[in-house]
Amino acid sequence: MIGKTDNNDKNESRKIAITLIALVLVLAVAAFLMLPALTEVSATYLAPGLGLKDSAVISFFITIIIMIVFAVASGDGLLGELQFIIGGFFLFFVIVWLLLAWIF
Repeated sequence: MIGKTDNNDKNESRKIAITLIALVLVLAVAAFLMLPALTEVSATYLAPGLGLKDSAVISFFITIIIMIVFAVASGDGLLGELQFIIGGFFLFFVIVWLLLAWIF
């Protein structure tokens, strides 16, 4: 009872899924191969000053405060915007973390 368009849609979605999985695998291998170079860069440019550990703690609390302000200002509260807060938290955390370690 499956029509021709359903089979075409299945095949197309499989091709897209395989392509996305291959892309993620290639990116994971590239990140793994870049790891030694990234550790040298972080040791050279991010170690003097505040450091990564201290800036991570400061960044965590700054990000929590920013996310709560955004959630309250959005009008739906914390539960209505939870799916956006989770993604935004990690994005804000990484940006603030690295900027604090770099600048200070």
